[in-house]
Amino acid sequence: MELAWYALLGLFFAVYLVLGGYDYGVGLLLARDTDPARRRAALNAVGPFFLGNEVWLVAAVGILFGAFPVLEGELLSGFYPAVLGASTGVVLVTAGVQLRSRPAGQRARSRWDRIVVVGSALAALGWGAVLAGLLQGVPLRADGHVAGVTHLFTPFVAAAALAVVALVALHGATFLTLRLPAADAAPVGRLAARLVPVALTTVGAATVVGLLSADVRAAAQQPLAAVLLLSLLVTALLTARAALARRRPGLAFAATCAALALPVALVGATIWPYALVSTVDPGASLTVADAAASTPTLRLLGWLTLPLLPALLGFQAMCWWVFRGRTDGRAPVYW
Repeated sequence: MELAWYALLGLFFAVYLVLGGYDYGVGLLLARDTDPARRRAALNAVGPFFLGNEVWLVAAVGILFGAFPVLEGELLSGFYPAVLGASTGVVLVTAGVQLRSRPAGQRARSRWDRIVVVGSALAALGWGAVLAGLLQGVPLRADGHVAGVTHLFTPFVAAAALAVVALVALHGATFLTLRLPAADAAPVGRLAARLVPVALTTVGAATVVGLLSADVRAAAQQPLAAVLLLSLLVTALLTARAALARRRPGLAFAATCAALALPVALVGATIWPYALVSTVDPGASLTVADAAASTPTLRLLGWLTLPLLPALLGFQAMCWWVFRGRTDGRAPVYW
């Protein structure tokens, strides 16, 4: 039962990264465009989705609190800077998108646009640091508590967080190739094609830094799973590049969706059967079974969660159906 809840937690967070990822990717791309009309078009493209996308984060946090209370406590304390940065970014993006049209004047809108850019960067960096910190291992003491937060300030965490930023920016660009009018989507598609090598480079750099890190090597309990999932990540990015070259934005978007979901699977599978791997005392590592709540609690949560997943999936499907196609009302060629 603990494995099922662990997989469900990973699923909810991966879906959040995929859906919220294009929100933050579009936000990051605002930094390169000074034209107010193009900025507004990009935000209009993502506008109908971004609040619904964040529901998956709320659901993932609910599962973490209810099904893994021990893990939740150590994550909030041992990863406090990363979680705070990511949460602040989520709030800034939400506020910026909602409030940019309230004040009169282009100068005020530009300030809110900059807030959206900063929030998007914080969110991507923060969640990337959380995933990297889990994969690297934490200074978990024998008393069951993480000692400090210095483990977040390492070359591997920095490299992996930057890789997530690159993946998010690419994901946002491929999303816009689906949503913007065809004339505006063409230059964004070319930008997305240029971002694929950047994403591959950052993923490769993070991999090299990880291989050079003794902590990362020691924390990898299932190295074959890490190699397999990393290979799938590279394959997804190459598929996105080929699809963009052939003007198949739907396939490219599906590939970047996989590229953002795979890091979550990579972390969960690589450190299994642990939820937290200790870098100071291997015997203190926290297993998934020890991190989980009691069996009666998990059963009760199961009855409460059972209707949640189809409801969320139904809401997401309805939202995509209602706002399908490009913002000019034309349907893109998906495949």
